[in-house]
Amino acid sequence: MNMTKSTEHWYASWFDTPYYHILYKDRDYTEAQTFMDNLTDYLNLPEGAKILDLACGKGRHSVYLNSLGYQVTGVDLSEQSITHAKQFANDTLDFKVHDMSQPYPETFDAVFNLFTSFGYFDDEKCNLETIEAIKSELNTYGFGVIDFMNTNFIIEQLIPEDTKTVDSITFHQKRSVKEGYIIKDISFEADEQHFEFQERVKAFTLKDFELLFEKAGVHLLDVFGDYKLNKYHSQTSERMIMIFK
Repeated sequence: MNMTKSTEHWYASWFDTPYYHILYKDRDYTEAQTFMDNLTDYLNLPEGAKILDLACGKGRHSVYLNSLGYQVTGVDLSEQSITHAKQFANDTLDFKVHDMSQPYPETFDAVFNLFTSFGYFDDEKCNLETIEAIKSELNTYGFGVIDFMNTNFIIEQLIPEDTKTVDSITFHQKRSVKEGYIIKDISFEADEQHFEFQERVKAFTLKDFELLFEKAGVHLLDVFGDYKLNKYHSQTSERMIMIFK
């Protein structure tokens, strides 16, 4: 079957393919774990705190957070990712298929949306609905965390085209900024077929998020610019890590 790119919920099909996980398998998880350490430390989460990991993928960060002693629920739209993640489940670690723009029927000490897992929706209103959902998922003392790319920095550093070979598959990647989205077109040959996928992420700035937070009635408390929780600088920071409640 020839998969051609579709703008209809691209994330639902692309994230469910084995090729997505092959392309990104060399992501730096030590850095991610340092981030989890720093973040839970900064939020001063009580022992055994309940954490909701929104868009948890195959559950790697949920597993690590659980190993730190937290009760973690990981949710993701991808059924295949959740099926994979469920092998790690235990009494204090659970995984569910769930759309993050809909409220999850429990409250938590913290709700994490990590590693640019926001801004995928084709329907703009889902962005606001996701933040409203996070608000409903926080208990009285709970914190919301959205870790997003710093779009100013990303656009400045954008590499228009490159190739990357992983597990003998050569991925051709083209990047562009169009109509407020950062777009990556990915094409490759695998298993004697030609595949084309497109990743589209809304190029949100801090101002855009501030507007969404205001509409959702949540308060932005802090913004960090990297996984060591250094101060955010709009042009030079790699990340935009927003803490709100």
